[in-house]
Amino acid sequence: MKAKKHLGQHFLKSQSALIKIRDAAHITSEDTVLEIGPGTGALTTLLIAAAKHVIAIEKDTELIPLLETTFAQEIAAGKLTLIEADVLHFDPCTLTGLGIKTYKLVANIPYYITGAIIEQFLSTPYQPETMVLLIQKEVAERIVARPADGTSRSKESILSVAVKAYGVPKIIAKVPPGAFVPPPTVDSAILSIENITRNFFNDCDEMLFFAVMKAVFGKKRKQIGGSLAEFIGNKEQALTALAQSGIDPKTRPEDITLQTWKKLTQVLYNITNEHFSGTK
Repeated sequence: MKAKKHLGQHFLKSQSALIKIRDAAHITSEDTVLEIGPGTGALTTLLIAAAKHVIAIEKDTELIPLLETTFAQEIAAGKLTLIEADVLHFDPCTLTGLGIKTYKLVANIPYYITGAIIEQFLSTPYQPETMVLLIQKEVAERIVARPADGTSRSKESILSVAVKAYGVPKIIAKVPPGAFVPPPTVDSAILSIENITRNFFNDCDEMLFFAVMKAVFGKKRKQIGGSLAEFIGNKEQALTALAQSGIDPKTRPEDITLQTWKKLTQVLYNITNEHFSGTK
């Protein structure tokens, strides 16, 4: 089966990389695994052998008959459920209709939708407990750039802060272009996100947290004092919030740590509650 460029397909042929992806998810015989883009089924085979149930979502209509033939016995036995769909239009909450209480997300995803998929499955009310994704190495490195304590000097992004707000990201291994057919033009990496929960937002307004970040990162070349003042429409309140959060108004958003974003959100909620009442 020839890979389709417009779908961002790069079929992983390296058995060692496939095994590392499977092992990174710590799959048990009681687990349900959601696989995005099974392709020709190389990773699917390993997942089926390890898990209780695999749900595979495939957008490419030409691959569906191949997968149905390859895994006819597993489908008949209820080990594999094959869904023809675009994952970006898939609601994870529909899994509850299948009687699934928890699941792990494992996938070799098209690089151009990496951010969208991560956001989709971290923000859903029905989060996976673990995500293991094969993505572009540069993106994986940006996501794990700075540990939660802010000891690294690497720059943050909305994606990196969001991932760390919901779970613990880790690069498992690097994967070279030659491990794929056809080979991509960039290096890849296996990224795991473990311990996924919403506990971080138990004492912080989730919608306001991301509204603030998106507004400020949208003008990341600007210092936070000016962009925050524009966002809330009140320069005095913005400076007060920054002072109470321990943030210099000249700081740029990519230099702010996860916990400091949380503190700023909490302060903003308290001093501008009426102004932001519509975000809850």
